[in-house]
Amino acid sequence: MKQGISLFSFSETTDVRWMFEHAQKAGYDGVEPVMSESGYLNPSTSQKEILAMRRMAEDLGLEIPSVGVWSLWENNLVSDQESIRNKAFSIVQKQIEAAHLLGADTILVVPGYVGCSFASKPEKIRYDIAYERSQDALSRLSRDAQQAGVAIGIENVWNRFLLSPLEIRRFLDEIGSDCVGMYLDVGNVIYTGYPEQWIELLAGRIKKLHMSDYRFDQAGIGAFVDLFAGDVDFPAVAEAIAKIGYDDYITLEMLPNYKQFPEVSLYADKYAMDKIAELVTQAKASF
Repeated sequence: MKQGISLFSFSETTDVRWMFEHAQKAGYDGVEPVMSESGYLNPSTSQKEILAMRRMAEDLGLEIPSVGVWSLWENNLVSDQESIRNKAFSIVQKQIEAAHLLGADTILVVPGYVGCSFASKPEKIRYDIAYERSQDALSRLSRDAQQAGVAIGIENVWNRFLLSPLEIRRFLDEIGSDCVGMYLDVGNVIYTGYPEQWIELLAGRIKKLHMSDYRFDQAGIGAFVDLFAGDVDFPAVAEAIAKIGYDDYITLEMLPNYKQFPEVSLYADKYAMDKIAELVTQAKASF
C-alpha cells in the first residue's frame, strides 16, 4: 500500500519543489497537488508548466496519484447562480485536464454544498435541488473524466450535504459511472459517523483515502490533530480497508497544519502512516 501527502497541508502559494523535496525526504511515495484560483496549479497554468511539475516529481521518485481543488468553496457546483455553477464546472474540467497531464488517475471534488462556513459569501441551497444539480454536473463531467482516463472522487466534507454512507452510495449508484466514486476522508467522517462503517458500506466505490484525525474534546476545524492523537479508530479503519480489498493510496492530509514549520508534520506523522499500512497488512493476513 502506497502512501502520499496531500498538498492541502500547505498554502496554495507554497513552492512546489520545496513541498516535493520534503515529501521525498520523509519517505512518501506520492504527492497530491491542489488546484486553486492563482496558486502553483490553477486553471491558467500552461501545459508546459504542468508537465514540468510532473517531471519534477518523477525526478524525485514521486508519483502524483491524485489532484485536489481549493476553489470549489468559492465556486459552488450547485449554486443558485448559473454563472457560478458554470465556473465550478469549468474548474473541474481543468482539474481533469491537469490530472491527465500529471499522470494522476483521480481528482478530489467537493460535490457542492447546501451550506458551509468556508466560503467568503456562503449560499444556502435547498437540499433536493443541490442533489439534482450535483448529480447532473458530475454525470456530464464523467464523460470528460472517462476520456482523460481519470476518476472523479467526491469528498465527504462539512458541506451539510450527502451526510451518510447510504445516501452517498445511492447518489453514486444513480449516476452509474465507474468514473465517479468516493474520495473518503476518515477524519472528516467522525463528525457524523464512523469511518470504518463508511469504508465497508462504500466498498467498490472508493477511489482514494485521506488519512486525518479529529479530536472530540476540542472544537471546529482546529480539532483536526496528528494521526492517533484524535478519536478515529485506526485499527478498525485498517480492518475495514483490508476487508474491502482496497490497495490504492492512503494520503495524509494535515488541514489545518502546524502554525510553525508545517513541513514537520510530514515527518511527525510518517510513523503513524507506516503503522496504518502495517495494520492493514496484518488485517489482510487474518482473513
